[in-house]
This record gives sequence, structure tokens and C-alpha cells, in this order.
Amino acid sequence: MIDAIKKTLLAGLGAAVITKEKAENALSDLVRQGKISAADARIMAEKITDQGRHEFEELSSRLNDKLKELTSRSDAKFAARVEELEARVRALEARLEAARPPRGES
Repeated sequence: MIDAIKKTLLAGLGAAVITKEKAENALSDLVRQGKISAADARIMAEKITDQGRHEFEELSSRLNDKLKELTSRSDAKFAARVEELEARVRALEARLEAARPPRGES
């Protein structure tokens, strides 16, 4: 389940990351209008995609750390609950054993 949540969130983040081609296409209007040169547009596209990739990697790492933290908390709570239930079972077994008549007496 955690993997499914992680994949869903990362897919959403991936959709936000702009590709170099998309950035170049968006900047091509500025090139056509003469506001920037084609070389500047390529440089800007590379910077935009590098920054997007860096942000994606950072968010991905933070998400992974948070998911690990959440699962470790869940695991600790689960382990504590299992220990508690095992202690209750041992106590009930001891009470049952004490309440049984000794063997040979029926």
C-alpha cells in the first residue's frame, strides 16, 4: 500500500517536472518575437529543466524519508500491540492451566 501511495505522489510530481523540449517550445515564442536569442532560449531551457529535476529529486527524497518515518511508527505501534496481546494470551493460558484439575483426577 505504501508503494502505491508513493507511486501516485511521485507520478503527480513527475507531471509537474517540465521537460527540456517543453521549455524550449515555450521559449520559442520569445525567440520569434526577438526578445531573446535561440542560444539564450536553450540555456534558459536547460536551467529550467535542471532546476525542475533538482526539485523533483529533492521532493522525492523528502517523500521517501517521510514514508519511512510513517511506516516505522506504524511498525512500532504494531509490535507493541502484538507484545501486549501475546502477554494477555500467556496470562489466559496460565489461568486455564491453573484451573484444570490435575491429571488422573476427573
